Amino acid sequence: MQYIKLLFVCVAALTFWLPMRGEAADLYSVIYSDASYYNGNPVECDWIAKAVLYASASYDVDPLLITAVMETESHFYMGAGSSAGAIGLMQLMPGTAASIGVNPYDPLGNVIGGTIYLRTQLDNFGGWGEYGVTTAVAAYNAGSEAVYRYGGIPPYAETRDYVVKVHRAYMNLYNMCQY
Repeated sequence: MQYIKLLFVCVAALTFWLPMRGEAADLYSVIYSDASYYNGNPVECDWIAKAVLYASASYDVDPLLITAVMETESHFYMGAGSSAGAIGLMQLMPGTAASIGVNPYDPLGNVIGGTIYLRTQLDNFGGWGEYGVTTAVAAYNAGSEAVYRYGGIPPYAETRDYVVKVHRAYMNLYNMCQY
């Protein structure tokens, strides 16, 4: 747990001090580029970038965070599914989708539902100090109950790995925005 916290503090400090490298790339291009790395369908990548920007604006969630979660969850594959029963781009569990009121099989509903769920976790854990976003990402993966039970990132290898992957994806996206 301390290693993960130290990793995030170091990376946050480094990114704060990194100089800007010229004109920033627009968010649409960054999201589209990331999606196209995994999903070679230009029509789907265009749709994904627009859906992320729409959900971001609608629910006040950083579009790079939504994209990082989506990359980690499904690698931008619209038909993604997991052995645990998670569905779609944002890998929503059916119960979570039902509680939010979205159809997880509908791609836009899935992106909106995942964004709402992420917004909920950010609201629940954003006040947990400098690790609020990290804790919210852990809750997206393991559920808020596990985060409350352990007082932070649960000691599950899958969740710890997930948090690191989302962070890595986010930092790559952030760096793409700096060019």
